[in-house]
Amino acid sequence: MARGRISRLSVRDVRFPTSLGGHGSDAMVSLSWLFLGFLHLHLVGMGHLSFSIQTLTTRLPMLSWRLMQEMDSRDMELPSLWEKALKLIGPEKGVVHLATAAILNAVWDLWAKQEGKPLWKLLVDMDPRTLLSCIDFRYITDVLTEEDAYEILKKGQVGKKEREEQMLMHGYPAYTTSCAWLGYSDDTLKQLCAAALKDGWTRFKVKVGADLQDDMRRCRLIRDMIGPEKTLAACACPQKRKCQMMDANQRWDVPEAVEWMSKLAEFKPLWIEEPTSPDDILGHATISKALVPLGIGVATGEQCHNRVIFKQLLQANALQFLQIDSCRLGSVNENLSVLLMAKKFGIPVCPHAGGVGLCELVQHLIIFDYISVSTSLKNRMCEYVDHLHEHFKYPVVIKQASYMPPKDAGYSTEMKEDSVRKHQYPDGDVWKKLLAAQEN
Repeated sequence: MARGRISRLSVRDVRFPTSLGGHGSDAMVSLSWLFLGFLHLHLVGMGHLSFSIQTLTTRLPMLSWRLMQEMDSRDMELPSLWEKALKLIGPEKGVVHLATAAILNAVWDLWAKQEGKPLWKLLVDMDPRTLLSCIDFRYITDVLTEEDAYEILKKGQVGKKEREEQMLMHGYPAYTTSCAWLGYSDDTLKQLCAAALKDGWTRFKVKVGADLQDDMRRCRLIRDMIGPEKTLAACACPQKRKCQMMDANQRWDVPEAVEWMSKLAEFKPLWIEEPTSPDDILGHATISKALVPLGIGVATGEQCHNRVIFKQLLQANALQFLQIDSCRLGSVNENLSVLLMAKKFGIPVCPHAGGVGLCELVQHLIIFDYISVSTSLKNRMCEYVDHLHEHFKYPVVIKQASYMPPKDAGYSTEMKEDSVRKHQYPDGDVWKKLLAAQEN
């Protein structure tokens, strides 16, 4: 069991002015979106983060600091630390849950570095019973008991070595969101899409939801560039297959989502992501049922509060693609329970990534999922956004549109000190210049 001592703790507010280039713009977050932000939690030199936007960013550092003080976990054991965190936060959702994720992400990084392994390898090599001791099964035993989970992990032992070798050689398939932010001009979109095709990308996601005619024009532009397909609904996504996904970022009401996607169905999207409120489980189920005849799946999960919401989405047949997030849930612990539930329901996991460091984290989870839990790549791929990786000591490595398994010990999100210093808010050099320019 992982034990350690926190010799130094600091929480740092680090932000990047992404909206200056239109990066991250979607139907809900326009160019007025000033920054992506996250806190930097330091445990014996291990930097970890929780991700948010706008005003929420200012609250996360303070909350993480207070939570660490309340836990009084200078001497810690991971499962007990997880239990302490859950007792403190009460209902497991919202900004406090994000702050807890930041702390536990740092602890998992510490554990992996103590073992001298990348996080995915730590999880893959872990005894199933030890792994299960890190999971809280409360509220989900009606669909997944600890013994159910043990049987899944036990079956995952078969062929594990071969799957690990496959990952090391070929990597985990990815798709790109970098080409089609809503704030990009058509020229920028075409330029980025052409460059991505040249680099071997075959799976593209386009942001939709603000204006139907604009969506149709942009989706036609991308479909014309990547080429036609007869059907994408049952796409197993081998490299030669060119897929298009759509993301509405929670923009629509339920009837509006069905009507809008009926118009966009001609472009044969594999899925529509976050078509309505992430809390509306029955709404997602209604949309999902309505889109089945059109061959369009529903994907959601990046804004799900906790494992209970995922449980209900699965129970209600409300999604065909489950999207975990490395910082929205309670760190690795809670994501493990969701991966296991998805396996039991036979739903492919296609993680949310992008942002600042999210790709670096979630690659570990999805590689572990393939090797030890799902054992399949059918209809599975991980999101990739080509922004801000240069600020990390151990950035993701993409080859032939696939995530190559990290080899450095830890959770891959330790930032370069120079980047932290320059982008620390509001006193870093980057923000001093930007704020001064706004005043003038």
